[in-house]
Order: sequence, then C-alpha cells, then structure tokens
Amino acid sequence: MRPREFDLDDIVDAAMQVFWQRGYSATSIQDLVEGTSLGRSSIYNAFGSKHELYEHSLRRYQELKARKIAVLFEPVSVKERVRRLLMDVVDEELGDEKGYGCMTANAALELASHDEAVAVIVSQNYNYLEMVLYGVFCRAQENGEIASNKNARALARFVLSTIQGLRVLSKGCLGQNRRQLLLDVVDVTIDAL
Repeated sequence: MRPREFDLDDIVDAAMQVFWQRGYSATSIQDLVEGTSLGRSSIYNAFGSKHELYEHSLRRYQELKARKIAVLFEPVSVKERVRRLLMDVVDEELGDEKGYGCMTANAALELASHDEAVAVIVSQNYNYLEMVLYGVFCRAQENGEIASNKNARALARFVLSTIQGLRVLSKGCLGQNRRQLLLDVVDVTIDAL
C-alpha cells in the first residue's frame, strides 16, 4: 500500500471552501476533485464519502469560527462584549462579497432538518455558544451588570438566535439600508440585556 502524499487537514480545508461556496447538495465529487487536487479514489479512500468529507469540513469551519468568541472574555462591560460579537457578525456579513454566508447557518438551513449527522454537528456548535453566553451572563448578573431577575439561559438563547437572524436577514436584505437594518437589530439586542 502506498503511503498518503497529502495532509488530511489541508484537504479538509480545501473541501471546506468548496462546500462553503456551493453548499452540500450543489457540490459534486468533481468539484471536490478540482478543489482539493485529489483524485476521486483518494477522496473516497481518505474520507469514505462526500458526506463524511462534508462533516469534517463543517467541524473544521466551526473550529475556525470558535476563536471569534474570545471577544466575550475581554475586560470590558458585558454589553460591550456582546456588541463586539454581534458587530463581528455584521461586519462579516457586509464584507461577504462572494455571498458564502456562515457555513453553520447554511448547513442548518440546507440539511439539518433531514440529516441527523449534520443536525448533531450544528446543534453542538449552537449549544457551545449558548453555554459560553450563559456563563458570561451569569457572571454579569453576579457583578450587577445584568439584572438578576433576567433569565440568563433565555438571554443566551436570544443572543444566539440574534446571531443567526443577522446572518439570514443579511442575505435577504440587499441595498443601502442593509447596514442600518443590521445595526438596529444589534442595538435592540444590547438594550434587552
């Protein structure tokens, strides 16, 4: 048996770009061959199937995006931390000239309702962000930044849904008002904390 002459992480990164751009259903094996520079047999031998490669790609995307929540631990007020997190989403959406969007949101909309494996990956990602937000809000309640009578778990879910809502709203709203529309959502969310 000949040893592999490629790095699996590099292949997953390349495949992630293809899936992110095209979506799962619109991506063919030929697209993956061209995007990864691997032959069909090498893709199947290394990953088993297009779907398994997609799962690896989605997890890789989430690993890369997980670093963005570090803003929630900065030494500023909780409202400023959440604002920075939301503004990162707004800036990402407004700067997305190719229209890729968020691969996790795309997976949720395209596949999660009928693909259990993808639903689990998406759910794990959302649960992780909810858990981080919940911890941040609990600490903010302890130090008096957020009223103690507010439900920290519900606030975490609200911010999570705001993030995903910003992503979907951004795709469906084009034109000059797009930035202001997204900023209005950010402002109302911060006011709710």
